[in-house]
Amino acid sequence: MKSVKVYSTPSCSKCKALKKFLGEKGIEYMDINVASNTAAAQEMIEKSGQMAVPVADIDGTVIAGFDRKKIEEALGL
Repeated sequence: MKSVKVYSTPSCSKCKALKKFLGEKGIEYMDINVASNTAAAQEMIEKSGQMAVPVADIDGTVIAGFDRKKIEEALGL
């Protein structure tokens, strides 16, 4: 199984959509709330070059936004 991290905030609708999508596919993931964790927010920015959420890290493949096609490819779906 691939390692999946989702950098998100509680109020982000695209974050919720991404997490719902992963749940529907049976993909386990670590949800990292960057609104309350500044170190995680900095890590996300360093990985993605983005300040916007969501950001998914799938075994080192970093995907900014909820790009279903790229996420499915990274997951091998």
